[in-house]
Amino acid sequence: MPVVESSITVPVPPEVAFAVSQTVAPVRYRWDPFVRRQYLMDGAARPGKGVRTFTRSRHGLSMVSEYVSFAPPTNVGMKMVRGPWFFEMFAGGWRFAPAGTPGHTVATWRYSFRCRPVWLRPVADRIGVWLLTRDINKRIRGYARGCTDPAVLASL
Repeated sequence: MPVVESSITVPVPPEVAFAVSQTVAPVRYRWDPFVRRQYLMDGAARPGKGVRTFTRSRHGLSMVSEYVSFAPPTNVGMKMVRGPWFFEMFAGGWRFAPAGTPGHTVATWRYSFRCRPVWLRPVADRIGVWLLTRDINKRIRGYARGCTDPAVLASL
């Protein structure tokens, strides 16, 4: 199963780093270049284990995901419930750990996926790794900018 991962160090403590990663619209749109539309489903007021989220990406693709873990300020995990036809499975996990410099955090984001149909997997997986690596790197750099954005920080 292919996995893509990206890490970055941000100049805020883990509690703040985690909180920035869980912002919702409209604040989320200030830092997340991947998301064009996103909202919590089923009347949820905030992210948490079992909460489902609708996301439309900048590519125009939509996904419903569910939080399978939610442990502030260290990690969050999600799995795809419904999404693009070419994903048989998609999951993501974001970890936040104190960096060597006090008041800083190492954020590590990881996505794993499996494409379908099976016969196309050898090619589709390579394309998926290329595209998701590009997207996760852009997204985590946007997240790092969000960790220094006064408007994002004020919203916490």
